[in-house]
Amino acid sequence: MKKKNILKGVLFVGFGASIYGMLATFVKMSYKDGFTTSEVTTAQFALGITGLLILNFIQTITSKKKLSSPSRKEFRMLILAGTSLGCTSLFYYIAVQYIAVSIAIVLLMQSVWFSVVVESFITRKLPNAKKIVATLIVLLGTVLATNLINLEVKLDWHGVFWGLLAAASFTMTMFTSNTLATHLPVLRKSIIMLTGGSVVVLLFLFFAQIGPLYSESLKSFYLNFTENTEHIRPFDYSIFWTYGFILALFGTIIPPILFNLGFPNTGLGLGSIISSLELPVSVTMAFVLLGEKVILIQWIGIILILMAIVLMNLPSKKEKLVTEQIS
Repeated sequence: MKKKNILKGVLFVGFGASIYGMLATFVKMSYKDGFTTSEVTTAQFALGITGLLILNFIQTITSKKKLSSPSRKEFRMLILAGTSLGCTSLFYYIAVQYIAVSIAIVLLMQSVWFSVVVESFITRKLPNAKKIVATLIVLLGTVLATNLINLEVKLDWHGVFWGLLAAASFTMTMFTSNTLATHLPVLRKSIIMLTGGSVVVLLFLFFAQIGPLYSESLKSFYLNFTENTEHIRPFDYSIFWTYGFILALFGTIIPPILFNLGFPNTGLGLGSIISSLELPVSVTMAFVLLGEKVILIQWIGIILILMAIVLMNLPSKKEKLVTEQIS
């Protein structure tokens, strides 16, 4: 692999991660302007699919060779896998209603060790010592980054619950994205998965906002889950031209394209390390634009999590030996 290609890959992945890290801050800003989770996610996915359809059309008519299409089975599997994409956005955005963005992104990054557990379950093998150490570092970093050792800090359990659910869903998204229909062009695969995610988003829109507005029985059922009725109101379409474009661009269009351009050049290990940039970027954005307080001990926790991600992706002596023999 040429040095120039590696550098190009690092830039693509780093830029994509940085953009994705900004997303939660804009979601929080949209909440302050009175928009609901349903409106935010609906606008993001609707405009995201529209943008990808336009890009896919341009790619189809300009491509010199015929692009691959999914089989019926692959299409169904990608739609199903895409539901985890919708759940990730939904759970993450609900989490930031209850907790600070800097805390929510730390909870989302628990997908680092969630992946280790899932991988061990699938392969039926215990993780190696390096992964166990990295997992312990992530857990320690999480305690510091969420400032749990400060007894005066009270985290809303609703936010923690939804943040961890977002991490679990994001773990599923990563596994399915890297294993299903890898022969498909990036844009086509992204459109199908986003369609699956949109099903989840639209169901939530009906259940949490539109349905209870027109049906008392649905409203009574919904109130079994929450006492908050502020978001049971007509859909505010102004979300599309205020925050919708930014959310779609930063959440569902640019990062996936940049990741898919960058990862082939960096490799999964280096790419994963670089993509962890979204953690400090997200915390910094929340500090600058939202004025969220981030103390020294939290930065130490964030650095520990980043160190764990690097450790988890460092090649072992055996892998280095195999690489040297091949080269």
